[in-house]
Amino acid sequence: MVTPYFLDRPSPAVASLARPGWCVNDSARPSGGDQLDHMSAIHRSLAVEVERAARRGDRPVSIGGDCCAAIPVVAGLQRAGVSPLLVWLDAHGDFNTHESTLSGFIGGMPLAMLTGRGDPTLVQASGVSPLADDRVILADARDLDPPERELLDRSQVTRVSDVGRLADLVAGKAIHVHLDVDILDAAEAPAMLYPVAGGPSVDALCRAAEQLRARATVVAVSITPWLIDRDQDGSTARAGWKVIEALAGC
Repeated sequence: MVTPYFLDRPSPAVASLARPGWCVNDSARPSGGDQLDHMSAIHRSLAVEVERAARRGDRPVSIGGDCCAAIPVVAGLQRAGVSPLLVWLDAHGDFNTHESTLSGFIGGMPLAMLTGRGDPTLVQASGVSPLADDRVILADARDLDPPERELLDRSQVTRVSDVGRLADLVAGKAIHVHLDVDILDAAEAPAMLYPVAGGPSVDALCRAAEQLRARATVVAVSITPWLIDRDQDGSTARAGWKVIEALAGC
């Protein structure tokens, strides 16, 4: 399923990723209200679709224009009675709150929100029960704001710098994997909103994804893609799709 928005703004580029037969969550935004009101409406409809898929016994695979779109995926799974560990793959921590953020970018806050920190508007709109820290594994997160790092250091979130270790941590368990494709080394996948040097190669991340599928039960996948409009030579799309296919098994 594809949610063609960047935060609350329509994103035709994200819509272009949809394949025949995929669900497109192109819900109408309310005419009034602020950014959080608009995002809440978009998220509520995605949570419904995820719940339907999970109740059918399907594995939801959700592509959204920003990492906040992982919030309604968690909500839909919870409504269907599915409570997996959350494995968050990202070059960034997404663990800021409105009090800690240096940029004010709400797309850098969803993991904090999911663990009950910061503004509760989006998690409440989707109906999320906040996740206990020990139900969350944050992988890579090599680019952190100093206040964000302090929040993480005070938390009980499990942090992993080497994605190759993930399968050992979740073997035999049900997991929801959130993938921000910007986790990839910017040398291989440069068309990102916030590219960061270093990080796993495409091959290393694909191996880690395949190990996760082999040793754990992947019950859902949520994905934040690259900047489609800036990927002039298609190299980032090739890298991104290779990882997505390894993770989702499609």
